[in-house]
Amino acid sequence: MVLAKEIEKIQVIQAIKELWGLLNEEQRSLLIDNVSMKRFKKNEYIYYEDDIPEYLFCLAKGKVKIFKEGIGGRPQIVRMVKPEGFFGYRAGFAGDQYSTSASAFEAVTICQIPLPIIKEIIQKNNGVAVFFIKQLANLLRHADEQTVNLTQKHIRGRLAEALLRLKEKYGMEEDKMTLSISLSREDLANLSNMNTSNAIRTLSAFATENLIAIDGKHIKILEEEKLHSISKNG
Repeated sequence: MVLAKEIEKIQVIQAIKELWGLLNEEQRSLLIDNVSMKRFKKNEYIYYEDDIPEYLFCLAKGKVKIFKEGIGGRPQIVRMVKPEGFFGYRAGFAGDQYSTSASAFEAVTICQIPLPIIKEIIQKNNGVAVFFIKQLANLLRHADEQTVNLTQKHIRGRLAEALLRLKEKYGMEEDKMTLSISLSREDLANLSNMNTSNAIRTLSAFATENLIAIDGKHIKILEEEKLHSISKNG
C-alpha cells in the first residue's frame, strides 16, 4: 500500500511538473494530500456540459478530447489534450458550469486536484497565478485562431489545418511521417467542422494527390509543406 502511494506520488509529480516547480514545500504537501489519480476507459466521459466543476484536471497518460454539442446534437471538437496538459479549470475559476464536455479518446490516467485547493494555492503564490494566466491566454489564442479557421476556410483548408494541428499536438511515430494518433473519420470531421462524408471525400482527395497516405485510422503525412499551403490559403 505504501509502495502504491509512492508510485502514485511520482506519477502526479511527473504529470504536473511545470506546476510542481512553482510550489513551496507546504503547498506541495497540501496538493499531494488532496490530489487523486483516476483512470477512464476509451470514450468514457470525464465531465459533462452543464456539470458543476469540482476539479482541476491534468492528463497524466493518454489523450482527451474537449467538445461541445452543436445543432442537431453533432459534436464539435474544440480542443485535444496531450499528457501534462491541464484542462477543465476555466469554468471552475469563473464560477460557471462547464460549457463543454470531455471524454477519453483512449484509455487515460488523470490527476484530479480539488478546485478549492488550487484556488488556495493561487491566492498565496503569484507564480502559480501567472502560470494559469498564461494557460488561459493560450486557450484564448487557440480559440481566436480556431474561429477564423472554422468560419473562413473551405473544407480542404480546414482538414489540412486539423492534420497539422494533430502533428503539432501529438507528434509523429518513429517513421517521422505517421501521426501519433489514430482518428476515426467522424472524430476528424468533428475536429474540422464538417460532416463525415465530406471528411472522407477530402481525405481521399489528399491521398490521391499524394499529400497523405491512409492506413485505416492511421494517417501518414507525405507533403507537409503543401498541407501548410492549403491550410494558409483556405
